[in-house]
Amino acid sequence: MSNERKPLVSHIYTADPSAHVFDGKIYIYPSHDLDHSIADSKDGDVYNMEDYHVLSMDSLDSECKDNGEALHMKDVPWVSKQMWAPDLARKNGKYYLIFPARDKEGLFRIGMAQSDSPVGPFKAEENYIEGTCSIDPCIFVDDDGRNYLCYGGLWGGQLEKWKDGVFDPNGEEPAPDQPMCAPFIAEINDDMNKLIGKPMKLRVVDENGNDILAGDEDRRYFEDPWMHKMGDTYYFSYSTGTTHYIVYATSKSPTGPFTYRGRILEPVIGWTTHHSIVEYNGKWYLFYHDSELSGGANHLRCVKYTELRFNEDGTIKTIKPYED
Repeated sequence: MSNERKPLVSHIYTADPSAHVFDGKIYIYPSHDLDHSIADSKDGDVYNMEDYHVLSMDSLDSECKDNGEALHMKDVPWVSKQMWAPDLARKNGKYYLIFPARDKEGLFRIGMAQSDSPVGPFKAEENYIEGTCSIDPCIFVDDDGRNYLCYGGLWGGQLEKWKDGVFDPNGEEPAPDQPMCAPFIAEINDDMNKLIGKPMKLRVVDENGNDILAGDEDRRYFEDPWMHKMGDTYYFSYSTGTTHYIVYATSKSPTGPFTYRGRILEPVIGWTTHHSIVEYNGKWYLFYHDSELSGGANHLRCVKYTELRFNEDGTIKTIKPYED
């Protein structure tokens, strides 16, 4: 029986799925939404996640298993609250969970925890990865073995306050006719605990080579970076936030610049949209979330997947999540 476009688990609320395939099995690394009475704010206080559970499936049609708590914020020395959307990389037989959270000063940083198993439990480093900031880390391991960490999101007032990698509490969004705020990208070592070189901004341009502007809310970057590679083409995909699209851009280099190509996913139920893309048995799949399971509660979401289809020229066919 197909699990496509259905909540993969219903006993807990899950969101922000990072999907990976290891040894023929699918592993999903989501955030864990908790129900509570906290009011929302510009800092996203309604998203009050405290731990991570790893989901796994023997195949896309098999039952999705919750492997239990893999990491809790009480076991991460530098964290104060809000463990948001994570990702994971396998390198040299180790599994590295990369995650954002607020440090003791209330600033979002990117941390790492490692395990010998893809489902954990994970042991966190004593401190966050030096030089990182903001939210939504994505780890991309290229064919040549080099590792790239992409991170950053507008939600909660992040990117505009970290324009130069130094926190400015008075930082403001650029004017609508100025280039959009962009995520950071940097190489990272094989132990996933140290950046190599200074992080740079990942540039997205239009078909004429001009920067996507801050006022272009249908195409601008908001949060949720993801990178995958098909052939010799790198695909960078992300959420537009206010217009609720998942869109993508392509390049011949993992550090860009990337040229905007189009939409992957139309809006889902709930305010946020967040995704990952993975190849499995010769096909590509989009993992995403919506708020269908909770009846539309923005902070109580559920993880789903659907097949991702490409045109002959490598462009992606747009998915309408509630249509066949």
